[in-house]
Amino acid sequence: MDTLSRRKFLQLSGAAAVGAAAPLLTMEDIAHAAQTRPLPIGTPILIIVTLYGGNDGLNTVVPYTDPIYFSSRPDISYAADKVLKLDDQLGLNPAMTGIKSLWDQKRVAIVRGVGYPKPDHSHFTSMAIWQSGAPVSRLNSGWLGRWVESQVEDPMLAISLGSVLPPLLAGEKRSGSSLPLGGLVIPTGNLAKDCQMLAKATSTDNKLMATAATSMRTLFSVSSTVTPILKMPAPVADELPTANGGNAGGDSNLAQQLDVVAKLIAAGSPTRVWSVSLGGFDTHANEANAQAELLGTVSAALSRFASQMKNTTRGKDIVTMVYSEFGRRVKGNASQGTDHGTAGPVFLIGDRVKGGFYGDQPSLSKLVDGDLAVTSDFRDIYAAVLEDVLQTPGEKILTGWKTKGQYF
Repeated sequence: MDTLSRRKFLQLSGAAAVGAAAPLLTMEDIAHAAQTRPLPIGTPILIIVTLYGGNDGLNTVVPYTDPIYFSSRPDISYAADKVLKLDDQLGLNPAMTGIKSLWDQKRVAIVRGVGYPKPDHSHFTSMAIWQSGAPVSRLNSGWLGRWVESQVEDPMLAISLGSVLPPLLAGEKRSGSSLPLGGLVIPTGNLAKDCQMLAKATSTDNKLMATAATSMRTLFSVSSTVTPILKMPAPVADELPTANGGNAGGDSNLAQQLDVVAKLIAAGSPTRVWSVSLGGFDTHANEANAQAELLGTVSAALSRFASQMKNTTRGKDIVTMVYSEFGRRVKGNASQGTDHGTAGPVFLIGDRVKGGFYGDQPSLSKLVDGDLAVTSDFRDIYAAVLEDVLQTPGEKILTGWKTKGQYF
């Protein structure tokens, strides 16, 4: 068997060794957060929920009285008696009973027609624009990554659930941290012995080697304290809405992510921003079934999370923002689906939110090249979130864009 040298380890693992440093440091801080520096009660916390693939806004917030809606997509439209009515014109997808319950409690704001100037139909380009927060200048950093860099350095400040850091948390020099859903996986046997040897600091280490060694030492030193927190039961959710058979069914990956977030928030983690996500919204075919299942997953996970947090001291501190990179075309396609579009709704959820509709509903009779017109710029939402939740002037992060302060 080859001897595992530090140089070979770096060659094999490359940037992953460096990338692991922040999550491991993050888990160590999480393990000690409640006792050493818990987030003060009353400090606002932001949860970002990214729906990858381009969620169809028209079948999420349904214009159930508009005849153009039905004629444009006869195979995948929702009849008025099926939607969860929000007012006399708009209703939620029938699968979104949990979010409807939160709406009735005035804890949901729906911003309509959200997008950016000169929208792009590419998943990659549009998501890069949303996550950078820079539709004009096309910056290489994420809007929350720039916020991280504006704060005192702390690997606990912003955390993404999953092994890959999303661009929205990436700064130029500092970034947020990643926390794998499975927690720490500790090497065993001979590999463990080799790794422990690699973890020893030497005077000949260059910067990269020293970072890898520190990461490895952290892995072994925190394993015994991190595991109990990640194995703790999540806060109890006792106010879930029951409809159409109740809430039976297995957990989704999104629910698992939010369970981890709930545990760590309840434990006192000094984290201001959490990022979670769900994919699968690129509904070119069989949209009615596929999207409804996904939206049901999102709705159930978020309403469960809201109920969990209500039973803790942090419930009133949390604001959740749900967005996707674009909406879908108004006209359905031949595969009973929809193709890439432009504007869509953004949801803001929490006790701090002033519930209701914001922004104009895009007209189905005044399309722009077959797409919904953008009536709300996402930077308005970002600026308000920065100002009112993260307590940072929006123009510092969004190249001069100022908040209108309307959602909170």
